[in-house]
Amino acid sequence: MNLQQLEYILAVATHRHFAKAANACNVTQPTLSMMIQKLEGELDIKIFDRSKQPVEVTDVGQEIIFQARKILSEVKQVNEIIMSHKGELKGELRIGIIPTLSPYLLPLFVTTFLKKYPHVKLKIQDLTTREIVDKLKSQELDAGILATPLNISSILEYPLFYEQFIVYTSAKEQTIKKKYLLAEDIDVNRLWLLEEGHCLRAQVINLCELKKKETEVHNLDYEAGSIEALKKIVDLSEGITIMPELAANELAKSKHNQLHYFKAPAPVREISIVTYRHFVKTRLIDALKSEILKNIPESMKAASKKQITSISSKKGLLP
Repeated sequence: MNLQQLEYILAVATHRHFAKAANACNVTQPTLSMMIQKLEGELDIKIFDRSKQPVEVTDVGQEIIFQARKILSEVKQVNEIIMSHKGELKGELRIGIIPTLSPYLLPLFVTTFLKKYPHVKLKIQDLTTREIVDKLKSQELDAGILATPLNISSILEYPLFYEQFIVYTSAKEQTIKKKYLLAEDIDVNRLWLLEEGHCLRAQVINLCELKKKETEVHNLDYEAGSIEALKKIVDLSEGITIMPELAANELAKSKHNQLHYFKAPAPVREISIVTYRHFVKTRLIDALKSEILKNIPESMKAASKKQITSISSKKGLLP
């Protein structure tokens, strides 16, 4: 048994397909299959049921996979200790980030982070909260940047900042004239939301208590996949939407009079870096966290939690 074989069986367990696993490991499928068969022969058990499509892990294979994850995690920890002792910061950091945050947060820190740490490679994907959690558990990601709390025992959360929610209306809006609003001032029948699957949608529903109110159906049926799409549909339909602070900061000055703020304590979403419980690249995460905090507005940092109220569900944000 060797570490390479353990990496191969983890890849197959993740992808449930030998060709995809081989591609992920940068080897040929025959090589990967031969190494796994050799391991199965050495252990005298079957780790995978190849008769099923997609490939399934056998009962005993599940136990082997669990131990393989622990072994490889410990090996990575050894490498972390060595790099820490040498004062080095290098390696690959695979990050998932929710799409309602990525276009506004990434430009603030990615360039400066990479200049400061030229030996670190960032691999970033736009993913939903559920996708990030699943990929953390399967070790396809090292960390996620998303709205919390998740309240998942295997996921560790490190709060970064608190982002206020702001109301955006069309330039022709007549029903909302106040600069500072309460949630009950929002006409939910004119409110545009993101499509199902976005945690921001769930937060806005929570804020406006939409589940407790009857809403009419827009005569335009449109499921927005991004905040930018929501902005455009509001401008066209003379409706209303609610967006997080970083997205509002992207607006041209000419549109600032279309923004309306909630009365204090303002509703917010908590943004955190999250990792799986066996995560070992702690120094890379510390550097990432530090760089993000250096480049966001001062008012959004964790210290502002005393002045604002989170609207995140205590039960977590996953649908």
